[in-house]
Amino acid sequence: MQVEETGLKDCFLVKPKIFEDHRGIFLESYHRERFHVLTGIDTEFVQDNQSVSRYGVLRGLHYQKGDHAQTKLVRVIYGKVLDVVVDLRPDSPSYKKTYSVILDDKNLYQLYIPKGFGHGFVTLSEKSVFAYKCDQYYKPGAEGGIIYNDPDLNINWNLPHDKLILSDKDQALPTLKDSF
Repeated sequence: MQVEETGLKDCFLVKPKIFEDHRGIFLESYHRERFHVLTGIDTEFVQDNQSVSRYGVLRGLHYQKGDHAQTKLVRVIYGKVLDVVVDLRPDSPSYKKTYSVILDDKNLYQLYIPKGFGHGFVTLSEKSVFAYKCDQYYKPGAEGGIIYNDPDLNINWNLPHDKLILSDKDQALPTLKDSF
């Protein structure tokens, strides 16, 4: 496994070592001890989630607040997404900065997202299967979010606005200024 810095504090792009032969491929999707050695961060994940989305579905930008804030390790099992994070930690040197990366079933990259980040993704393929590990359990009363088209964040989602499909809940999220 290789771990690359993203320019956002404690957020890493994880590139697994892929073993390929005539039968297909094998990879180790997560190794806690190896990740700790490479990053100095030790995370115990307690919940795995998976979503299936069609082309244009945008989920986010989501986060959990307070004691329920989540560290996540996200990846695409099938398809292709643009994955986006924003650092929401006021004391961080990368506060309000964003990072985006293509995650798909070809590169098999993963993104390690620390507590205090907003996270979202948009499906760029006909269908995507998206998986993520969390170090805290989902808590409905602790959820928060920022509207995907926040003018201060100016995120390029790589699709025209009229192609995006959002839930009513995500369309009603506040701007970053109104969130904090």
